[in-house]
Amino acid sequence: MEVNNQNKLTYFEEKVISETALPARFTFPFYYEPHPLTKIAAAELQHYLETQTELDHNFGLSADSSAGAIGKMFGVLVVQDMEGRVGYLSAFSGKLAGSNAHPQFVPPVFDMLVEDSFFLKEQEIINTINARIEAITTGENYLRLKCDIEQLSEQSLREIAVLKQHLNSNKEERKHRRDVLKRELDAQAYAIAEEQLIKQSLYDKHLLKELTGKWKQQLDELQATLAQLEAGIEALKNERRERSATLQQQLFEQYTFLNKAGKSKSLQEIFSVTAFGKPPAAAGECATPKLLQFAFANGYTPLAMAEFWWGAAPKSEIRQHKQFYPACTGKCKPILAHMLEGMPVDENPFLRTDKEAGALDIVYEDASFVVVNKPAGLRSVPGVDIADSVYSRLKHALPGIEPLIVHRLDMDTSGLLVIAKTPAAHKHIQKQFLQRTVSKRYVALLSKVIEQSEGQIELPLRADLFNRPRQLVCFNAGKKSITRWKVVKRNAAVTKVHFWPLTGRTHQLRMHAAHALGLNAPIVGDDLYGTPSERMYLHAAYLEFRHPQTKEKVSFEAAEGF
Repeated sequence: MEVNNQNKLTYFEEKVISETALPARFTFPFYYEPHPLTKIAAAELQHYLETQTELDHNFGLSADSSAGAIGKMFGVLVVQDMEGRVGYLSAFSGKLAGSNAHPQFVPPVFDMLVEDSFFLKEQEIINTINARIEAITTGENYLRLKCDIEQLSEQSLREIAVLKQHLNSNKEERKHRRDVLKRELDAQAYAIAEEQLIKQSLYDKHLLKELTGKWKQQLDELQATLAQLEAGIEALKNERRERSATLQQQLFEQYTFLNKAGKSKSLQEIFSVTAFGKPPAAAGECATPKLLQFAFANGYTPLAMAEFWWGAAPKSEIRQHKQFYPACTGKCKPILAHMLEGMPVDENPFLRTDKEAGALDIVYEDASFVVVNKPAGLRSVPGVDIADSVYSRLKHALPGIEPLIVHRLDMDTSGLLVIAKTPAAHKHIQKQFLQRTVSKRYVALLSKVIEQSEGQIELPLRADLFNRPRQLVCFNAGKKSITRWKVVKRNAAVTKVHFWPLTGRTHQLRMHAAHALGLNAPIVGDDLYGTPSERMYLHAAYLEFRHPQTKEKVSFEAAEGF
């Protein structure tokens, strides 16, 4: 292995190159099987990470280092230099050990951390503003003022309430006095007495007005002082917001990306035509854009890429140490669309019709609905670019009938799917799904041996907005998801389980199987949260619901075949 630290290129041994065919096309970044050369490069980079002593970064790989652990995505790019020699470049996503400068890795597209950079200077100003805001909001004067207002407000309410109660007693006493006087006095004497009672009433109102006025004046003075402080805080926050937005815009303009033809585009240009309208945070900091940028800037020809995770998994995402992953879609897809323009790239497998998906097995049919046993690899409904689906096949098989999809299964999940044949049946059965009165049982093969025999998983899930269709565990904004599970059979390296989903969240079973807070065992063949295989071993085996016509319970079962 020959390493050129100046150009960041690690050359493969001639024997490796002679025994390995170079890729004909560049890797499709969002779904790929790593090329043999990228596997070799990744193994060498992983060996470096295991043996290096210079990096002061906690990856969380030891039992006592979980606190503050930050796993990282690393990438390798196999390239050919201008002399025809083949090697690879290495990169990491984001920063490593708080820095961008590491001899083994290519630099960022723009290094905001270099000494005296406009970013650091402006960041220092923003940090000063943060310090001023904190000094005010944690200062004795501000805190005492808020405390005084709170305490005096409570005291004023208590005193006014006590006075009101006393005045109400006076009012009731005057009412009683009037009743007595009416009986005992003549009209002239009663008029004189009534005049005195009215004076007492006016005096009571005066007391209440005086007390409320006193408290209002006192609290208004304190509130005015607090308002001045809070106006200062808000002014500082507005300044911080404006400076941050300006700084972010400057950064967007500094991040410019090359492609094969030497054409350059800024982040702002790239994302202006997307649904986001502007770049999301940390766009351009991922490994693959860094690698391609360095390759194009130095005249290298990119041949293949791969990214792998190194370290402890984040709490929200599913990441396995040393496992390969595709590039993210939200942040990288628009950038890579520009960077890979004009390059021959592997076929997008998402546009490929799975000709081996198999026939659609109709398990049951009557005038109200159809139950099918969907093969793995077939969509429930047509996609943007692929029409073949349960819907399209039933539409062809049932002339004159508009199939009404009641629920869906992931393309890679096999098993029972119910499709209504009439709007009334669709409404009736779908209501049962929404009310969670439908009984469902799935069978899955998990990628390791599960020691427990059964249990229940509850994790809040939400969509990963920048990496769809992946899901995240999010305890702040996630929706509740619940799954009961039970082990059916254990083998040497896998476990067969039954799943009963009690809620119906996207990728619920896949997330509950794979996440560290679930079973920590991805479903075999799960290409999103585990390792790809010939198929994903998840099967919808049992369905039970009430018939929309007879209202009797009906149940259906389909063997999983694995």
